[in-house]
Amino acid sequence: MKKLFPLLVVACLAALSITPGHVAAADVFLTLASGSPGGVYYPLGGGMANIIEKMIPGVRCTSTSTGASVENCRMVGGGSADLGMTMGSIAFAAMRSKAPFDRSYPIETLFQMYPAPEHIVTTKESGINSIKDLKGKRVAIDVPGSGCATMAAAILTEAGYNLEKDLKIAHLSQSESVQALKDGVIDIAFFNFAYPASGIMDLTSSRNIKLIPLDKAFVEGMLKKYPYYVEITIPAKAYDKIPEATLCLGDSNLIVVNKKMETDLAYKIVKAIFANVAEGKYSLVSIHPIAAQITLQNAVNTPVPLHPGAVQYFKEIGALK
Repeated sequence: MKKLFPLLVVACLAALSITPGHVAAADVFLTLASGSPGGVYYPLGGGMANIIEKMIPGVRCTSTSTGASVENCRMVGGGSADLGMTMGSIAFAAMRSKAPFDRSYPIETLFQMYPAPEHIVTTKESGINSIKDLKGKRVAIDVPGSGCATMAAAILTEAGYNLEKDLKIAHLSQSESVQALKDGVIDIAFFNFAYPASGIMDLTSSRNIKLIPLDKAFVEGMLKKYPYYVEITIPAKAYDKIPEATLCLGDSNLIVVNKKMETDLAYKIVKAIFANVAEGKYSLVSIHPIAAQITLQNAVNTPVPLHPGAVQYFKEIGALK
């Protein structure tokens, strides 16, 4: 029996190596940092992790709930996560050691998931038709320190307003701004979210609203000064009663990785996800409707450089030259 024991150990180890579901030591293990439950990042992160694991042989991937953009950039740049979801402006700051980061992080983009345009919303009764019509108006720009408020302040300042002297600024949350527009307490509100947004749909059901567009030259000037923002057009009929397209300034929502990720792995990840956006066994649109905006046009529109593996894929399918 003593002579047989080593043989039994070897046999058991061999059996484990071929047990269904067993992961070999050579397999790649990835972590995708998403966001908190209840947000868009969380379900999309789970769906993308599942696609990566199911579609790429030898790769395991787990999605983990986090505090989202700032934390995810630190995790990916620091090596404690392999992929992360983040707003483009935050990733831009992370690359350049700008607040809220105290050092730069080596991150690149696999693709933009979807844009978040700055909706500028008013009622038809307000008499406001452009960003130039706001002097003396009651303007809600979201809560202090939010990405929406930061972008709204930049737009208003660039339009020539002194926020303290020329406007009646209200720092209201998104839900508070919706209600304030309904009640006529404010004249106009800024919102930063992907379209179609439930808050705007709520407004269209009870008030005659309109989206205020920015003109092309103004947007181009903003992008030169604030290169982490992106140009976005909200399509015609994205909202009921708003038949025309609306040109906006916005932020992007990205999938970022560390620059050290191997080109072949990055290529396979992007290819697998784009094969399962609207179609495929693990379709992302079946998880969340926002995934319909994960398009080739949006994918390459990013303020953060694309990873070489992503560039390879997008050139291969003609999304990049």
